[in-house]
Amino acid sequence: MAASAITVENLGKRYIIGHQSRTRGSYVALRDVISDAGRNFGRRLLHPLQHAESGGLERDEFWALREVGFEIGEGERLGIIGGNGAGKSTLLKLLSRIVEPSTGRITIKGRVASLLEVGTGFHPELTGRENVYLNGAILGMARAEIRRKFDEIVAFAEVERFLDTPVKRYSSGMYVRLAFAVAAHLEPEILIVDEVLAVGDAAFQKKCLGKMEQVGREGRTVLFVSHNMSAIEQLCDRCLFIRKGRLDLDSRDVRSVINCYLFGQAQEGLTSEWKNSGAEFENPWFKPLRVFLAGAGGEPRGNPFRNDDEMWLCVEGEVTELDDRLAVAYSIFNEDNLKLYETATHDVLPGSLSRLRPGRCIVRTRIPSRFLNEGDFRISVAVFRHFKGFVCDFQDPSVPSVSLVIRGGLSDSPNWVQKRTGVIAPEFPWVVEQQSVPAA
Repeated sequence: MAASAITVENLGKRYIIGHQSRTRGSYVALRDVISDAGRNFGRRLLHPLQHAESGGLERDEFWALREVGFEIGEGERLGIIGGNGAGKSTLLKLLSRIVEPSTGRITIKGRVASLLEVGTGFHPELTGRENVYLNGAILGMARAEIRRKFDEIVAFAEVERFLDTPVKRYSSGMYVRLAFAVAAHLEPEILIVDEVLAVGDAAFQKKCLGKMEQVGREGRTVLFVSHNMSAIEQLCDRCLFIRKGRLDLDSRDVRSVINCYLFGQAQEGLTSEWKNSGAEFENPWFKPLRVFLAGAGGEPRGNPFRNDDEMWLCVEGEVTELDDRLAVAYSIFNEDNLKLYETATHDVLPGSLSRLRPGRCIVRTRIPSRFLNEGDFRISVAVFRHFKGFVCDFQDPSVPSVSLVIRGGLSDSPNWVQKRTGVIAPEFPWVVEQQSVPAA
């Protein structure tokens, strides 16, 4: 077994959140004022310093991570996945020694290079050239070592023309290209990369993934956080799934971890309905309230469906601001996280939502019958503006989504009773033209 590069034991990170007990401008009765005054007076007597530091705010504990433990061997390529707010970035900051843990212990063997956020690790007033040498020095490298790698770093980042420009004048894409090139080429034993790569274009992301694969083959350890499940599956030989601050799953079967993450809700309840529990998906134009699957009568119904059933995807929401570029769209993914297709209201109804009055509405679209094969599917929904504004990542499981389960109905033929091969199982027309057989 390979030696351990990182050992994490009972790791936890706690934050103290201060807030006012009542919203400013809300109605407060005299009895509440008297009660609060008495309570605050008592707190000042018991904890004078704490009360002064808090400015009279009430404080709650929030555990971003709790009781997390795992071990990473040298040369492993570890993917870390989970929804927004699950604790992934907090974990990487702890491993990078940017923040201190509240509980537990981290043991790291080797130099760590981290790429967590645009701007991390670079001094904005220094030039690109100066920052390369600064980062190398932070990693403990001699100037001769950095000089030997310098040309390779510049070539990878493609920023030669701007090498002697202060990095504060770089675009976010240039910043990330140079930061990744420095982190990957200065030969750290451990490379930690967060979702920051999403800032780069597709060609650069592909080049970065190739470099991380190479780093892994050279026996160095890679930790990679991403919402791009295809990249996680391609790059990583092991995967952690973090949910609500706790380690939910740790396996070398990367695909099974990804499926648990993407389809966990479907596997637990095969749910065909999503409801907005708060304002997390609200935008200036449209607030989705409910997404559900319906049958022929338009009423919500549960899974499973047959391949030949009439199926409708319904998005109920509230139009808050008219915009002729506003569109509702959905993408459907199979169990391997392969996107089968994407469609939007603007495909066939240009400017349709701009004619809706502010208020509640339901937008419906028919899912083609006799098209999908048996299986479990995920339908992700987005509301966005074409060419400007909000852009949706359909692969992010935090976006509104429902599960569609197809069982049976693949064929009317008595000769075909099993599940067909392939991703889809469409029914196409066939024509037989009988020709006369010439006489012998």
